[in-house]
Amino acid sequence: MIEFSNISLQFNGKYLFKELGLKINSGERTCLVGANGTGKSSLLKIIAGELEPETGKVQKQKGISIGYLPQENIYHSGKTLIEEAKSALTDVMDLQKKEHEITTLLSNKELKDDERNDLVNQLGEIHHRQQDLDVYSLNSRTEKILTGLGFEENEFGEMTNHFSGGWQMRIALAKILISQNDLIMLDEPTNHLDLDSLNWLINFLKNYKGALLLVSHDKYFLNEVTNRTLEIFLGKFNTFNGTYDKYLAFKEERDNQLHELYDQQQKKIKETEKFIERFRYKASKAKQVQSRIKQLEKIDLVELPEEKNNVKIRFPDPPSSGKLNVTLASVSKSYGDKEIFHKIDFEIYRGEKIAFVGPNGAGKTTLAKLIAGKTGHDSGKREVGHNTSIAYYAQEVANSLDQSLTILETVEEISEGKTQSELRALLGCFLFSGDDVYKQVSVLSGGEKSRVALAKILLTKANLIILDEPTNHLDISSKEVLQSALLNFSGSLILVSHDIDFLRPIVNKIVDIRKGIIKVFPGDIDYYLAKKEELAAEEMAKKNDEDNTNISLSRKEQKKIEAELRQRKYTESKDLIEKINKLEKKINQLEQAEKNIIKILSEPDTYKNQELVKQKNVELNSLRDELKSNLSEWETATDELQKVETKFT
Repeated sequence: MIEFSNISLQFNGKYLFKELGLKINSGERTCLVGANGTGKSSLLKIIAGELEPETGKVQKQKGISIGYLPQENIYHSGKTLIEEAKSALTDVMDLQKKEHEITTLLSNKELKDDERNDLVNQLGEIHHRQQDLDVYSLNSRTEKILTGLGFEENEFGEMTNHFSGGWQMRIALAKILISQNDLIMLDEPTNHLDLDSLNWLINFLKNYKGALLLVSHDKYFLNEVTNRTLEIFLGKFNTFNGTYDKYLAFKEERDNQLHELYDQQQKKIKETEKFIERFRYKASKAKQVQSRIKQLEKIDLVELPEEKNNVKIRFPDPPSSGKLNVTLASVSKSYGDKEIFHKIDFEIYRGEKIAFVGPNGAGKTTLAKLIAGKTGHDSGKREVGHNTSIAYYAQEVANSLDQSLTILETVEEISEGKTQSELRALLGCFLFSGDDVYKQVSVLSGGEKSRVALAKILLTKANLIILDEPTNHLDISSKEVLQSALLNFSGSLILVSHDIDFLRPIVNKIVDIRKGIIKVFPGDIDYYLAKKEELAAEEMAKKNDEDNTNISLSRKEQKKIEAELRQRKYTESKDLIEKINKLEKKINQLEQAEKNIIKILSEPDTYKNQELVKQKNVELNSLRDELKSNLSEWETATDELQKVETKFT
């Protein structure tokens, strides 16, 4: 489907990969992995045609369609949500345009038989392609995809520029899923999805017939959707068949072997260098020395993989709190006319590790802010328990960092008893290495500021920590560091997150929030997912029972319903059919009259009588005007009849 030949790419004078080959075959479900900066996003851009390799060729199968979702810089405007989603259907629109053009050409009565046959054949091919694309279900499929990604039906008519960044990404993702591409490439697609839309996307991609190439830090997502790993490792492409977890086990074993080989090679090099140095000036050993020097020059050095962060970060021991950390009693909260919560009650007890889950916009962040005291409530009561101190993290909190400080100074001002090397180790876990720690906060990107704010949280002495989507800007290694720290945290914890793999070992209570209703599941994330599946199965069974009740109508009642439908169809179509029959009869008469006049005008003797010629030309023009009018009426009537028939199909 896609083949790379001898491609090379460098960045800042360093080759990411050099003269490499790669094949992507139809139907493959691949995750693309590699350390930060190895060129994963660049590889996707090369395939998408947005970036040219320095050398080599990218050969693509003729007519292949590729859907590519980048990590950032996605923005839509000028159309409603449903219009923007349908704009992805370029193939369908092209077919509809071509169909209209051919239908118009076929109405030309002066066409020769071979021309008409050719157009009819083209029209047949178009209809066959439309059937392949299932164009007649496109509207419902488009709406299902938008709904699956979390959009409400009442938002379909909203202008796209009204949607925020995370929803802009969902619009772009929806367009890719609607397009039925041969290859879908997604770069960190789960960052802005809630748990509902994430699970919907997983099910969609599991049933998708095309090829997948995914970059993601969400291990759960990768394990569910992919069965092959493409690794960029030490400037080379390596493939591994198996789930992402199996790849990680293989990688650990391989990296251990590489370290052993490296140690053995380094030992041999040192021994050789020692021999050379010892006997360099002895004439009797000159031949052996030269031989050893040549050996050293020929050695293919073993390269080590990037070191994984093995830094263990622990929260400072927080002060002990009372049994209850925070209590919300009969709390209501609205934004303008939109009520988020109405008289809710909620309590956080000491030592609880809670996850807030549910669709975006349901109130997860609002509830987190109410508990943290970052937003006020309209009515009810919020009480903070004895000796409870709260630390709150959300992406917007990053904007409140002191812009004049460096990264290192930012964490130094909150740390007590931490050496600079310990702080630098912590920052390294959050992808700030070397001289990066001396960058001013003012020059950092939004994601970088978020990571600095998160690092500060790890130095806090709060006994209730609230983290809203903490993993969005972290790689897998950084997430593991944070996960380990939270596992060992002795205080209370609230996590707003959709990252199942991250939540799995940490939380012991799940709070599902949707449409202002809070439902508590006393267990871990797997218990919650199983319960949700069980409830969904019960709901489906209930629906099936209702459907079966409807199906169990007597045959007599079914016949009655069918007869009523036939009668309604007959009533709605009767006048149209009569009108079409009359028009067709009239059109035949006009076409015959047109032929008769043309025959008369084609005879030479006719032109002996100029008055007759003039009369017949007037009649011919009048006939053609009438014929055109009748054909237009016939087209309108047949379109209306088709709508009626579709309604009762």
